[in-house]
Amino acid sequence: MKKIKQILAILGCILLVGLYVSTLIFALIGSEDTMNLFRASVYATVVVPVLIWAYSLIYRLLKNHSDGSKKDTDEEKTMTP
Repeated sequence: MKKIKQILAILGCILLVGLYVSTLIFALIGSEDTMNLFRASVYATVVVPVLIWAYSLIYRLLKNHSDGSKKDTDEEKTMTP
C-alpha cells in the first residue's frame, strides 16, 4: 500500500508541474485561443490540488470510521463474559 501511495504522489507532482508549465507557456504564447487555454490551465492548477486534498480527506475519514467500528465490536466481544 505504501508503494502505491508513493507512485500516486509522484504522479500528482508530475501533473501539477505539467499544469504550472502549461500555464506559463499559455501566458507567453500569442494566439487566438491562448486566453481560453490560459484560463483553463489556471483553473485546473487550482482545482486539481483541492480535489486531491478532498479525496484524501474523505478517504481518511471513511477509513477511520470503518476502523473505529471494528474496534468497538472487538471491545464488546472481549468485555462480555
